[in-house]
Amino acid sequence: MKSTDGNGSASHAGAEVVVALTDGVKEDAHAVFSALRTAYSCDRAADDRPQAVPGVRPTVWVATFDTTETRRDPGTTRLTAPVVATLQGGYSAVDHVRETLASAFTVRVVGTASGDQEEEVQVRLESR
Repeated sequence: MKSTDGNGSASHAGAEVVVALTDGVKEDAHAVFSALRTAYSCDRAADDRPQAVPGVRPTVWVATFDTTETRRDPGTTRLTAPVVATLQGGYSAVDHVRETLASAFTVRVVGTASGDQEEEVQVRLESR
């Protein structure tokens, strides 16, 4: 099934992975999203940078990546501190994003939840 993202480009719903980042600073969120944007098209513009929200509540940054076509693997990327990422989508697409993240960071799976057609995987990303 094909859908259209907010930029008018076609994407495959089964190949989309929603990536939510927590436990990090905006610079690290930008580093993770930039690494994934190297490999996949994204629902966010290339110049869209994560912003910090003042207050005591946790900040979560979210972007959707289309794994239909892989451009290239990102190189090793540095983080200032570990980041927790939640990957949600079809099994194959989530596995593909996890492998792509592993080319840029040390990835440790910290939790999973499975459904009929989708899974959610929580990973901890660290610099190599």
